Amino acid sequence: MKPVAFPQLSLPPPKYAFIPPPTFPSRRRSYPLIKFSRRMAATETGESAAPSSPAAIRLQPIEATPESFREFGQVIEASPDGDEFGPLDAQLDLSRGIPRFYIMHLEDRPLRFSTITHHASVTQCLGSIGGHVWYLGVARPSLVDQGETGAENAVKSKCGHSYVPPAVDGVCVFKVSGPKFLKLDRGTWHAGPLFLEKTMDFYNLELSNTNVVDHTTHNFVKKNNAVFVFDE
Repeated sequence: MKPVAFPQLSLPPPKYAFIPPPTFPSRRRSYPLIKFSRRMAATETGESAAPSSPAAIRLQPIEATPESFREFGQVIEASPDGDEFGPLDAQLDLSRGIPRFYIMHLEDRPLRFSTITHHASVTQCLGSIGGHVWYLGVARPSLVDQGETGAENAVKSKCGHSYVPPAVDGVCVFKVSGPKFLKLDRGTWHAGPLFLEKTMDFYNLELSNTNVVDHTTHNFVKKNNAVFVFDE
């Protein structure tokens, strides 16, 4: 069988010739990997960044004597039997309630603190049973008398009275050793007792409801971003 020959078609040239686009070097830049921190996350969501760690303020303990402790209260030491009442005895104010004298058992109170407390209605006495060494952080009383005006930075306690918050640079720590006890003036800020032993017992003289209705606390971490530490 003889093959059939088909005529060859000639197509007209295209009106528009395809011209490939020019090539350019890539302009994409590489950026270093940035870790997404919790601080960045807080910024992205509009939350405030987490505060930095509290500053650790190191204190040097002061031996508690009647002279060194005078701004905060009294140091009461042993006196001969038969001595009459005098200025070296504890000058107490227990007039605003029922006195409570009891033994307080404490455990695990290391040599550091970040809160401090005062009682506005009573003096307080603290002493170690057995005369063991212990420590107490203190700041001077800062009560604002009722009707007094002009006290800067005065705030109202939930207990009803007004006071000026303690300053960081006004805090110190005392070391108590031997047969003696501390009498805290009304309104004296105090943190403790603190000690190195696992447990210790203290006699405590205050009012029957002191820890319920007369317990004002200042938190140095929240208010000042600070904690206090010390060695023996």
